[in-house]
Amino acid sequence: MKTLKPGVHRLFDHDPETASIVTEMLRELERDGMDAVRRFSEKFDDWSPKSFRMTEHQIADAISQVSAQAIQDTDYCQANVRKFAEAQRATMQDLEVETRPGVILGHKHIPVGSVGSYIPGGRYPMFGSAQMSIIPARVAGVKHITACTPPVKGKGFYPATINAIAKAGADSIYIAGGVPALAIMAFGLDGAPQADMLCGAGNKFVAEAKRQLFGRCGIDLLAGPTEILVIADDTADPALVACDLLGQAEHDPNSGGCLICRSEGFGQQVLVELAKQLAVLPTKAIAELSWRDHGIVLVAESDEEAVKLSDDYAPEHLELHVANRDFYTERLQNYGSLFIGEETTVAYGDKTIGTNHILPTSRAARYTGGVWVGKFLKTCTYQHMTPAASIETGAVTDRQCELEGMQAHAITARVRIGRYGAKA
Repeated sequence: MKTLKPGVHRLFDHDPETASIVTEMLRELERDGMDAVRRFSEKFDDWSPKSFRMTEHQIADAISQVSAQAIQDTDYCQANVRKFAEAQRATMQDLEVETRPGVILGHKHIPVGSVGSYIPGGRYPMFGSAQMSIIPARVAGVKHITACTPPVKGKGFYPATINAIAKAGADSIYIAGGVPALAIMAFGLDGAPQADMLCGAGNKFVAEAKRQLFGRCGIDLLAGPTEILVIADDTADPALVACDLLGQAEHDPNSGGCLICRSEGFGQQVLVELAKQLAVLPTKAIAELSWRDHGIVLVAESDEEAVKLSDDYAPEHLELHVANRDFYTERLQNYGSLFIGEETTVAYGDKTIGTNHILPTSRAARYTGGVWVGKFLKTCTYQHMTPAASIETGAVTDRQCELEGMQAHAITARVRIGRYGAKA
């Protein structure tokens, strides 16, 4: 392996200052409720509406401001997300099996009761995030979904975001951002039911709030700055590879980008293309910082080494620009979402195609996938048995409990052996 361009792969790290700020904010929000929400909203977003919860009339008025084409395109995207979520749900079947004579075991997939969905809107109005968290939850059977999205500073809401949230199926919409928004959902403020689970990406304060609220309620995952890794061989188009790397770099100065190529010559071609494309990129101010600080270019000596390097990086998004696609798809293990071939790109997954864009970052792909319909389902087991099976099982249980010294446990088994044995 040779490094053509070094960079920093951003990982989750503990930021004591952020943690302290969030702890104090959550304490104040829990104590003072909506009064604290209003104070923080005025301070950070210059936003203090009569009510943070949108009325049906306000929602309808917002949707009326969205162009017909934008509504049609959002419907197209949401139909794709819904169709894929429904197909995923169909794979999750309840189970019941007789493991031994008279011993019946099973599991049921039970939807979470209430979900709080956070739709970010800082640097860009990320209205596509609405369908990514709300639709899978709705398909899973979640009874109530509260959505929060931050205001455009001092101005209110972004109409396309409200349209997307409403069409995705949220039961209530609040215009509030950051830690106060999570407090509304987690604490059940202003008429919102307490969320059993929080979902959605956000800035470092949102991520830290989710971390601190975990346990009080569930969370989908902790999503940091976005990442893309491209594996490319010499059959790939250097200009297209550079284009896709920059496509993610515009997100954030801390966005990660990595190219693993098979020859030094190809890597150099991509570096030249990156410089050319950056020079004319409308979002150069952000993308240039991201690529400068966090862009990495590696040359792998073999396809096997390319797989190893990619799995070690464990990217959020992984693109394959290679001739031998099957070799890689069969071996790669650690990624949030895989884009196979130059015909597809991360932007398709982010916006349009139907897979989910709330994905693991910072090497979390080593142990989790992204948001999907299964995130909103609890797989709960159950068991029942015949009296004869209870006698057989009870005898083994009695002996196991004796070995552990757990006498009360053993007695519960012996009682059943005596009861059902006497009847037999």
